[in-house]
Amino acid sequence: MSSPHGPGGAGRPWTPGNPGRRPGSKNKRTLIAAELLDSAGPELLRTAIERAKRGNIPLLKFLLDRWLPRHRLISIDLPQITCAADALKALRSILRAVSDGAITPTEAASFAALLAPFIDETTPKSTTREITPSLADHLRSPEKD
Repeated sequence: MSSPHGPGGAGRPWTPGNPGRRPGSKNKRTLIAAELLDSAGPELLRTAIERAKRGNIPLLKFLLDRWLPRHRLISIDLPQITCAADALKALRSILRAVSDGAITPTEAASFAALLAPFIDETTPKSTTREITPSLADHLRSPEKD
């Protein structure tokens, strides 16, 4: 049965022994586009901004997606973390910042992900089958400073 992609089979239409383009090399279209952007980039950007200002919404979305930072730098006060209990206090601070509107839930999840390994490493592993409070129970309990 013959392959529709030539002698090399699917995904390898060139002859055996021909490895194809070297890794990292760019095709002609990419090289031409890069050269055009180097020479006309600033003028194109000014034109695009002017059109976006005049109401070209798709172009405005394109520009904002490309030039605005995707993540913002945020600052919240967290306690110094030396034990799992401190990490739980930090989680309370993070939840408070979300409820105050200082950070988004997504940003809070990023902070919590940084704390989770610390909690897992420092929480003593129980050898008995005693019931331990959940993280939600710790967060609901009044803060003990």
